[in-house]
Amino acid sequence: MTETPVVRTHLEMTRRDQLQRAPMPPNARVERVTACTVPFFRFLYKEVGDRYHWHDRLVWTDEQCRARFTAPHVAIFAMYVDGTPAGYFEMERHTDESVEIMYFGLMPEFVGGGYGKAMLSAAVEESWKFGAERVWLHTCTLDNPAALPNYLKRGFTPFKTEHYTVKLSPAAKATSAPPPA
Repeated sequence: MTETPVVRTHLEMTRRDQLQRAPMPPNARVERVTACTVPFFRFLYKEVGDRYHWHDRLVWTDEQCRARFTAPHVAIFAMYVDGTPAGYFEMERHTDESVEIMYFGLMPEFVGGGYGKAMLSAAVEESWKFGAERVWLHTCTLDNPAALPNYLKRGFTPFKTEHYTVKLSPAAKATSAPPPA
């Protein structure tokens, strides 16, 4: 295991008109997963997050998963490209009337095709519909290098930065690099 420095950036949007919307490609759609099953939830989480070291939910029981995605203050949306799951996002409405985009990402095969900016636009729009007074999220240096620029281009503004370290195995560290162009 090696200590890896990480920078986490928190970003927010406080007005609907801040969104610099990107159009949805004609072969893509985003829809709410209203009857999410535990296997589908795990599939989305693992396939999207594995490269970015999302591990905390891999140990959740079926009951913990169900409790999460059936909570009234949580919503899960999937992006489909030509009918194939291409990515997902999870939103949580907090008691302060903010909506946090908790998880957001694409399957590896869909990274770099413009789907991320369209899905982020949809995530922000759905957050406002979900009752947001403010939409926020965070990203870190373990995420895809295009994540932070996408958030900034869509109109998010940074409001907090954190520095910390994580222990990654040499193999895990290598997987955090962006896929080849």
